[in-house]
Amino acid sequence: MNYNFKPNTTILVTGSAGFIGFHVTKKLLETNVNIIGLDNLNDYYDVNLKKSRNKILKEFDNYKFYKGDLKDLNFVKKVLDENPSIDKICHLAAQAGVRYSLTHPHTYIQTNIVGFTNLIDEAKNHNIKDFIYASSSSVYGKNEKIPFSVEDNVDKPISLYAASKKANELIAHSYHHLYGMNCTGLRFFTVYGPYGRPDMALFLFTKAILENKPIKVFNHGKMKRDFTYIDDIVSGILASLYKSYPYEIFNLGNHKSIELNYFIELIEKNLGKKAQKQMMDIQPGDVENTFADIKSSQEKLNFDPQTSIEDGIKKFIDWYKNYYKIK
Repeated sequence: MNYNFKPNTTILVTGSAGFIGFHVTKKLLETNVNIIGLDNLNDYYDVNLKKSRNKILKEFDNYKFYKGDLKDLNFVKKVLDENPSIDKICHLAAQAGVRYSLTHPHTYIQTNIVGFTNLIDEAKNHNIKDFIYASSSSVYGKNEKIPFSVEDNVDKPISLYAASKKANELIAHSYHHLYGMNCTGLRFFTVYGPYGRPDMALFLFTKAILENKPIKVFNHGKMKRDFTYIDDIVSGILASLYKSYPYEIFNLGNHKSIELNYFIELIEKNLGKKAQKQMMDIQPGDVENTFADIKSSQEKLNFDPQTSIEDGIKKFIDWYKNYYKIK
């Protein structure tokens, strides 16, 4: 669906050189929205991939980029002071990854909680009313009720990453309550697609199989994930920005749960190569199954995921081969 934002709408997108941020920013730029992009281009994964995304965005005249860190309050103040025309904030910057949070806890507190608070507080100070931000399906923890509903209790996170995202939702609620800000949190379910993150399974498996290296298959391939293609996620984010509800949490998922073994089969099929599988136990912080109940997203955002896992993996591998010049 195409959203007609008001002429000269300006949106601040944090994490604009990240995987989801890049795709959202590109789509908004194509609809003639002015974008202030912000990213610290950190080295959590290949910086060249971030620079490649950002280079594409810089080709648009309506894109203005700032390199800096949300942990730095003076930087956040500077960006907002220099751009008084910002209408909405789309906050997608975060320290991602469940397993990394086991070894780098302070990074998650600084980036996902201090950075989040710096941004939402300055948004309030600059009278920016609409604040849309990334949460995560990780907040559901060991929720045993399937599918996961936004009505479910999420008070038992099993990783610091999940805890930091739950904290974001609570902070946003308090800013909505105290200052009347419109805050929408989006719980993303295992997003994949072209220009995806190299630390995620699809990228790791594709690279390893092509290089004849073994892949680590956790929980012996019995994990299930609600894999959601990037274009579907972008449509949900744009709807959230357009509608700017007073306070909502939405699941953005494909509403299907796919077993890891089948996921690997599809990669093998598209590459024409078999994987060398190293079967392993489930890792600390991992959940066995994710599955999004998207009823509320369908009703309030007209959210309607279109891309099957079969089509999505093919699109990713076509991109991967083209990007890395693999014949």
